[in-house]
Amino acid sequence: MSKKQSDYIITRNQNSYEVVIGLEVHAQVLSDSKLFSSSPTKFGAEPNTQVSLVDAAFPGMLPVINEFCIKQAVKTGVGLNAKINKRSIFDRKNYFYADLPQGYQISQYKDPIVGEGSVVLDLVAGEKTIGIERLHLEQDAGKSIHDIDPQNTLVDLNRSGVALMEIVSKPDLRSPDEVNAYIKKLRSIMRYLGTCDGNMQEGSLRADVNVSVRKKGEKKFGTRCEIKNVNSIKFMQMAIEYEANRQVDVIEEGGSIDQETRLFDTKKNETRSMRSKEDAHDYRYFPDPDLLPLEISDDFINNIKKSIPELPDEKKKRFIEKFNLSAYEANILISDIETSKYFEEVIKSSDVKLSTNWITGELFALLNDKNLEISKSPISAKNLSKLINLIKDGTISGKIAKSVFEIMATGDKNPIDIVKEKGLKQQSDPKELEKLIDKVINGNPDKVKEYKSGKEKLFGFFVGQAMKASGGKANPQLINDILKNKLK
Repeated sequence: MSKKQSDYIITRNQNSYEVVIGLEVHAQVLSDSKLFSSSPTKFGAEPNTQVSLVDAAFPGMLPVINEFCIKQAVKTGVGLNAKINKRSIFDRKNYFYADLPQGYQISQYKDPIVGEGSVVLDLVAGEKTIGIERLHLEQDAGKSIHDIDPQNTLVDLNRSGVALMEIVSKPDLRSPDEVNAYIKKLRSIMRYLGTCDGNMQEGSLRADVNVSVRKKGEKKFGTRCEIKNVNSIKFMQMAIEYEANRQVDVIEEGGSIDQETRLFDTKKNETRSMRSKEDAHDYRYFPDPDLLPLEISDDFINNIKKSIPELPDEKKKRFIEKFNLSAYEANILISDIETSKYFEEVIKSSDVKLSTNWITGELFALLNDKNLEISKSPISAKNLSKLINLIKDGTISGKIAKSVFEIMATGDKNPIDIVKEKGLKQQSDPKELEKLIDKVINGNPDKVKEYKSGKEKLFGFFVGQAMKASGGKANPQLINDILKNKLK
């Protein structure tokens, strides 16, 4: 039985409340064209330059399903251990919004393309399984722009019709930390599959966050509020904390929670009411008359299953079994597909343990300092491998390696060339080191006498003096071994 993460408990007046969270994640399908048209989907294009007559809802224009988007949705469903529905229906979800030119959104309601599934989270307290309710396909709306013209709202339809996968979780999440782990795991799975790039800054991944509270021990769910369109994990966590505490305060003051849609104000760090929460009947769903029910065969599904790559959980298991990594190390290295690729490239010709330490230590610190993804690392996997081999074969010490690493970071320079140019090769000739150590011992007779009288802590002094005399280039292990023999 899996362990459970400690719940996020809010206490007021001796009453303890737990928070119940469900997420509706909107993931943009990685596709060159939109769900129902051939318009491109490239991010950052000039406004209204990627819009077909279908996207702009011109009269008489009919949608045509993009088969590749269907494959991407099925592939994601397989990655979520979910049921793939061989028959699904596209519905019209009716509501008016300025950047929704049709006056309705083509989505899926009762018959989604993907049914129930699950993802496993690696939490501090152990593993926890989060249920997936469904995954359905839908078209994105356009974008309203309020900050260009002081008198008018402008509309960019480039995003109109872009394919989205809405992944709805069951209300199994119990804390902001679990939400953090869930979003990261979902993003990781989709990036491994190549179905969504997970770029939250570009809006490729965002979520509606459903929050309710109930007294600890109660089984019945409280009234939920939906926080709309949150586009970063940090903001999701902040919104949940604020909203959960707001609901507890309302209940403790004798009030009741209204089911509503709220927005999170990132500047004020608070949620505020947007509108009363709609129910499904408010949207007047009905099957889209321009689209036949989508029917897919077993062969279609099985061919997609054959194309599924090694996913994070499988890779973690392999890393632990094959490379003898700890679960903690494996979790870090498989968390992102680019990190796992980098790691496997380095260890093709380098020591696994040293590679793990340098990637999770020095390299991650460098990337964090420069705010870079590993795919943009200033040090290539090939050159990091060379550096690790220089340490492993004794050419340079770990201390010198850090200096070499700093130089490498300025332009992905070959560490072998740096060591040659700077004369940083480690001194490993025992005869030369003996001469150096003799000078240190002969130059400190008082310290030698103290050491031999029992002050063994002075051994570090002799090591330091020897390393200093060598300019930091002496092989530390040889220095230790020779000193021990000399000081006997």
